[in-house]
Amino acid sequence: MRSLAKFRPNPSTKLFPDGLFEDFFNRSIADFVGSDVLITQPAVNILETETSFVLEVAAPGFDKQQFEIQVADDVLTVRAKHDENEQEKQERFTRRTYRFEAFERTFRLPQTVNQDGVSAVYENGILMVTLPKKEEAVSSAKAITIG
Repeated sequence: MRSLAKFRPNPSTKLFPDGLFEDFFNRSIADFVGSDVLITQPAVNILETETSFVLEVAAPGFDKQQFEIQVADDVLTVRAKHDENEQEKQERFTRRTYRFEAFERTFRLPQTVNQDGVSAVYENGILMVTLPKKEEAVSSAKAITIG
């Protein structure tokens, strides 16, 4: 009976056999001192359309009630706090590469944003914040006839 073995070719650029050098330097600091010191911020995409800006915040594992969104003094603040239950506190991970217990992100808004019309939707782990543009900021295209 034959068994499968993972094939790892050792190119001449490797300093140590079995990838010891790469395994050591391709780890995060949390792998050595524990994941409790890992500080993470969610990834953010910002899309500009003709009529608005759309902010997409990747924040899986939260409920929509755990988010707080504020607009004040031309600054948008997005906060979330995840309370661990007793079962989560007792779980022991052998490797943990992401963890969002709480985060806060702030964004300076341009003068063209209508701050009274900001809306948000949380679906499939993505928080989408829509920031509509003011009427005077929306470009109006006008067709010009050539005479």
